[in-house]
Amino acid sequence: MAREWIFLECTQCGNRYYRTSKDPKKQAKLELKKFCRTCRAHTAHKERKK
Repeated sequence: MAREWIFLECTQCGNRYYRTSKDPKKQAKLELKKFCRTCRAHTAHKERKK
């Protein structure tokens, strides 16, 4: 089965800067700490579909 594209959305401001792929068999939502250009800080980014 192919991997699906997901977007990572900042939990503080809601902007989406990062796109990554994920195995659709994994049920847990992906959450990573990434740098947000709007907040100018490292914040948690949660998985959002297109």
